[in-house]
Amino acid sequence: MSRELFLGTRKGLFVVEGDGRGWRITRAALLGHSVTMLLPQRDGALIAAVEHGHYGVKIQRSMDQGRSWEEQPVPRYPTQPEDEPDLDPIQHTPVPWDLKRIWALEEGPVERPGELWCGTIPGGLFHSVDGGKTWDIIESLWRHPDRKKWFGGGADYPGIHSILIDPRDSNTIRLGVSCGGVWASFDGGGSWECYGEGMRAAYVPPDQAYDPQIQDPHCVVQCPASPEHLWIQHHNGIFRSTDGGLHWSELEPELQSSFGFAVAVHPEDPGLAWFVPGVRDDARYPPDGAVTVSRTRDGGSNFETLRSGLPQSHAYDLVYRHGLAISGSGDQLAFGTTTGNIWISENEGDSWSQLSATLPPIYCVRFR
Repeated sequence: MSRELFLGTRKGLFVVEGDGRGWRITRAALLGHSVTMLLPQRDGALIAAVEHGHYGVKIQRSMDQGRSWEEQPVPRYPTQPEDEPDLDPIQHTPVPWDLKRIWALEEGPVERPGELWCGTIPGGLFHSVDGGKTWDIIESLWRHPDRKKWFGGGADYPGIHSILIDPRDSNTIRLGVSCGGVWASFDGGGSWECYGEGMRAAYVPPDQAYDPQIQDPHCVVQCPASPEHLWIQHHNGIFRSTDGGLHWSELEPELQSSFGFAVAVHPEDPGLAWFVPGVRDDARYPPDGAVTVSRTRDGGSNFETLRSGLPQSHAYDLVYRHGLAISGSGDQLAFGTTTGNIWISENEGDSWSQLSATLPPIYCVRFR
């Protein structure tokens, strides 16, 4: 059972601890700065990606739960050749070859301590084998000719927000790209291919809707115990794969909305997943002003709407793609919102308790 929770917000990092009777915020760190991504590591380290405005993106590392910090190197892009234009295919504006945001951080397998993976805006994938002291861009993806088909969605530039390392075979890596679909490598990043048969984009002309390379998966997760089972909260729906992402099924839940950004799957039960719905596109608020969580226990055949403990009137919380988390044991769920609310459930979402309503907008929630 997890008893540590870390919150990355617009104004700093907050450490939350539980004692079996409840949860409380025990400390704050990096105050005043946007913490866009967190990685609590197996060795006890905590890595935070921090945005400093015109000072750029930084990485901070703590070995004492956020009490003290040491700055680490950030990923760096190669120098762009003058004769190699890189234009967004929708806006026809240049895509910069420099770091705008760290959007994903994940550890490698237990047998390779010190291995880290980092996804960024614009869409770079970086790899470290020394705990983040040095980073190498994955050239096979960055130089892939189809990368230039990627385009910005909610962000100005395309980015990699989901990195899934297969626990059975660490050479199998899957990525979620907004907007660029789901990509996979089966040789440790040496080569890449986009997979998305069955995925549908409602925001393009009908004859392009099933093109896998223009899909906007807001978040992609895998079941650790059955990593061939994947879930996507897509821009216009919920999708599931049972063959490692080669094929996808669009689910049609009888819900007020299947739009949202976040998804979580139980670590042992691949058919048990949670979503936080919203009203799509320019609105982006909970349907009817009521915060709810959607849950399926049977792989998407049926969905429940969970409300207990959540505000059901005049609530306008949005949950970002990294704002919903499940503990490694599957015992706890937590989600944080753009209005600074954080809710925790100890019973798979049947009921929720509010930890705080006064935090800054929450970007990232992670258990350890």
